[in-house]
Amino acid sequence: MDIGSLLSVLSGMSVFVSFLLAFFLFTVKTENKLANRLFACYLIFFAIDNIGIFINEDFIRRHFNFEFFRWSTCALIIPTFYLYILSVCFTDFRLRSKHLLHAIPFLITNAVYLLRLYFLNDAEKIQFYEHRSQLPELYGFQLMLGVQIVVYSIAVFSILKKYKALYQENYANPKTSIFKWLFQIATVLFVLYYLSIAKNALRFIDLEILWIWANVIMQVFVLTITCWFVLKALNHPELFRGIDSKLQLARDIIHEDENIIEVKENQNEEITAQIASLKQYMTEKEPFLDPSLTIQELSNQIDIPVRDLSILINHHIDQHFFDFVNEYRIQKAMSILKNPLKNDLTVLEILYEVGFNSKSSFNTYFKKYTNLTPTAYRNAS
Repeated sequence: MDIGSLLSVLSGMSVFVSFLLAFFLFTVKTENKLANRLFACYLIFFAIDNIGIFINEDFIRRHFNFEFFRWSTCALIIPTFYLYILSVCFTDFRLRSKHLLHAIPFLITNAVYLLRLYFLNDAEKIQFYEHRSQLPELYGFQLMLGVQIVVYSIAVFSILKKYKALYQENYANPKTSIFKWLFQIATVLFVLYYLSIAKNALRFIDLEILWIWANVIMQVFVLTITCWFVLKALNHPELFRGIDSKLQLARDIIHEDENIIEVKENQNEEITAQIASLKQYMTEKEPFLDPSLTIQELSNQIDIPVRDLSILINHHIDQHFFDFVNEYRIQKAMSILKNPLKNDLTVLEILYEVGFNSKSSFNTYFKKYTNLTPTAYRNAS
């Protein structure tokens, strides 16, 4: 098998797996329909881009306009992934007319093609296609895609950073699989896209064999990544749980109300009293035993406005709500582990009893707090 054939086989497998997963995401029953459909659209655009490697040359020559349009769909890949990230992170995300702005590069590209390519005669299209690497239209298109990758990579990781901070300040569920999945997929894909920028630079130098082998290596990466998508979808079909995008970070709330920064003496006393009341409530009523406790629910229970409670915990106590609640859970677990009357309880039973829902998360936080594993702590007590 020659290099060209190997490249076609790898590309064909990647396209098949992408379409298969897209079909699964469109048809699977879930509450996360928008996120799944956006990811399916991303996979379809991703596959359309890959189709170009094994499309028959004769087919291209008979359908040049189809090929030019296929090129332009590359401008939709990254924006669709960006919208997917938003839809997974925030439960209230909906597609609106403003999101059509993300299609502007695609529309501009097709407007240029309309003026410069679509209405050429066959001979002119053949000449353009055969010398495309030297023409300004392709230079401009590749430059636009490169800028798009840089801009959207910054935007995606900024959203993930905000999502993680909001989650820690407002939720106590220690399950972090959503963030890990989004961070992993974003990291892997943008590494792939930055490598594609480097690979596309080879298109403009006279080293065809290097260009071909670069494509082979990229296709191995693409096939590996698409198979990884499938395994994730099959093993974790309900990965997606978002948060409300209207939530604010404590530092942003403080920035909006500059008076909070200049705390007066009587306010210091009030804050100290609120902290004492909050800690007493946490100790006596044990709301942290609810594994899905949120700052909104705690606010309703203790009768402190959620805005003030967020500032109290995240600013004045200087802990994320996430860590604040889990500290009480660990203290409760420690008391159970030290209690000889509860030696019959397993570590798994204890972690569920104190509000955790993941053994790995419980072990991580327990060791962080005590420098011991739960079993080692029980044996040492």
